[in-house]
Amino acid sequence: MIDIPALVSACTEKWMNMAVSQVNDAVIRLGVIEGEFHWHKHDREDEFFFVVSGKLFIDLEDRTVVLLPQQGYTVPLGVLHRTRAPERTVILMVEKNTVDPKGDE
Repeated sequence: MIDIPALVSACTEKWMNMAVSQVNDAVIRLGVIEGEFHWHKHDREDEFFFVVSGKLFIDLEDRTVVLLPQQGYTVPLGVLHRTRAPERTVILMVEKNTVDPKGDE
């Protein structure tokens, strides 16, 4: 069993990213974030973001996608992006187990 609320409650940092499960060749990661991550891309894998609580901005080169709780978005492979959260935000990410969470660039 994975207790997401307990993991979130235990997080005292502004930026935390941890794998919570693996399903076949995909990893489910829990993120507790506040602030912004650097611009990066993944050359071989798509990346899916799902907001549990808070608000997530996904900046792309030509626009910004805004996600509220219970909304998700897939960043296609090769697309330069960065995530940012103006407040403490809890997200789930689904990506292939070969993804470097820091990006390929």
